[in-house]
Amino acid sequence: MTDPAAHASLLRDGVILLGFALGFVLLFRRLGLGATLGYLLAGAVVGPQALHLVGDAEGKLGFAELGITLLLFIVGLELNPGRLWRMRREIFGLGLAQVAVCGLAIAAFVALGLGFTWAAGIALGLPLALSSTAQVLPMLQSAGRLRTPFGERTFAILLFQDLSIIPLITIITALSRNPAEQGGPPGWLLGLYTVGAIVGLVLAGRWLIRPLFRLIGNLGEREMFVAAALFTVVGAGALMELLGLSTALGAFIAGVMLADSPYRHELEADVEPFRSILLGLFFLAVGMMLNLHAIAERPLFVAGVALALIAIKALVIFGIARAAGMATRPALGLGLLLSQGGEFGFVLFAQAQGALLIDPEAASLFGAVVTLSMATTPFLMAATRRFREEAEAGPAGTPEGPSGDGANALVVGYGRFGQTAAQMLMASDVPVTLIDSDIEMIDLAGSFGSKVYFGDGTRLDVLRQAGAAEAEMILFCLDGDQLSPEFLEAVHEAFPRAALYVRAYDRRAVIALGQAPVRKVVREVLESAVAMARRALEDGGLGLEAINRAETMYRARDRERLALQVESGDLRAARDRIITERIPRNED
Repeated sequence: MTDPAAHASLLRDGVILLGFALGFVLLFRRLGLGATLGYLLAGAVVGPQALHLVGDAEGKLGFAELGITLLLFIVGLELNPGRLWRMRREIFGLGLAQVAVCGLAIAAFVALGLGFTWAAGIALGLPLALSSTAQVLPMLQSAGRLRTPFGERTFAILLFQDLSIIPLITIITALSRNPAEQGGPPGWLLGLYTVGAIVGLVLAGRWLIRPLFRLIGNLGEREMFVAAALFTVVGAGALMELLGLSTALGAFIAGVMLADSPYRHELEADVEPFRSILLGLFFLAVGMMLNLHAIAERPLFVAGVALALIAIKALVIFGIARAAGMATRPALGLGLLLSQGGEFGFVLFAQAQGALLIDPEAASLFGAVVTLSMATTPFLMAATRRFREEAEAGPAGTPEGPSGDGANALVVGYGRFGQTAAQMLMASDVPVTLIDSDIEMIDLAGSFGSKVYFGDGTRLDVLRQAGAAEAEMILFCLDGDQLSPEFLEAVHEAFPRAALYVRAYDRRAVIALGQAPVRKVVREVLESAVAMARRALEDGGLGLEAINRAETMYRARDRERLALQVESGDLRAARDRIITERIPRNED
């Protein structure tokens, strides 16, 4: 039987945590400081160090670490082979140099300047080399610079930082002083376990997971798709944990093995809500575990180390960027933008604490350092805007079109109509992402060389994951009357940059859409019917001038009638504009 008191306590904790999280995140978003800081501060306020409204931070942290696992899964989904190959120099050149040089420089500062051991210096310095993906990417996106050369380089560095989590966890484990961890299997055996697990996951993805998603997609059961996505992530993590390896590594490999599958965007959309709430809970738990008394006793230490962290990272990244050929102003902007600590620092500090490399007080102090450094980034970027204006207006700020899996156009629906529209766009060298929910159509298109992603294109979250925020046009080429004015209004508000084009089944569908914010509604059989009539008239011996006159007359009457029908919402409006009798050729 469930303990009613425990159940009531769980609900009470949930209400308090969600309430404070909502308030602080909304406030920090409003101030431009990012959601992560809001979660951390909310956790600190409700935790045992302040108001003591919610307890058991360790238990909540253990559950919320699933959010980190889901985040690594989504990172893996981003790494399809084509994108990795195209960005290989930026990812494995700039990214590797940033993590390695910044990590060693900060480790030396911690060990030599702050008096820590070299093992502790490495365990603290390497995590501090990472920046906040959760803070930087929204800043780039809101500024419209995510798809520029500057944004590409920034994303490449952040991507390598995300990839480096697994090696950093391995390094901390190798340095561990914890007898329980030291009593585990030898390193060579762990290496064999890792290789075997990766091969097993790849084979499972190829022969088990993909067929499972195909079966569920044919059934059309979204709930089952969500359950299968979570099963994939948790199952891959559990396999790694069983072998004594990182659960995050398992989730990451699971994401990579599905990155090039047709189900990628649907998976991202289905997993994202769970990742967001669990990652928020993770930061709430970290905030609850911050030792505010230790921080209050040494505020100058926290502020000084945060200032040193920002200075070291900004200078090192500036130097690396200049060495990579970036101009002075973009290099300065890159250094300042990535100068803060990141959310994965909290994960690695907990790992280092469990490995007995640092004590809990040090974990709290350096957690506060990361938090303070993250809070300074918006102010640093605003204060230095004048020095970076030329860079933003120059080549580094010039869009070069969507990259990776982003697209200038989304085509939703890849039936006979969508295939023609997509081929016309691609023939004009327009990058296109194709979405359809028909598994058989996706398989058939794949046999002809077309890459179509599985997903429900009438869901905003699927459109967002497919790149709608960067798209210049979205073409809804769907059968039947699946679209409503309310949905199209929501799409327009969510993705104002994209022009919307809609295939309409017939006049009724056009009338039903009313004044929806679309650039063009195309009736699917109109042009083919006009083309057939023209050919029949040509074969009947009618001259080109007479044929053009008939088409012009029909189109003018049809446009006038349709406009009145849309305005009134009545299919029978303007019936007098229908051509129901012969019109002599000498009459207008």
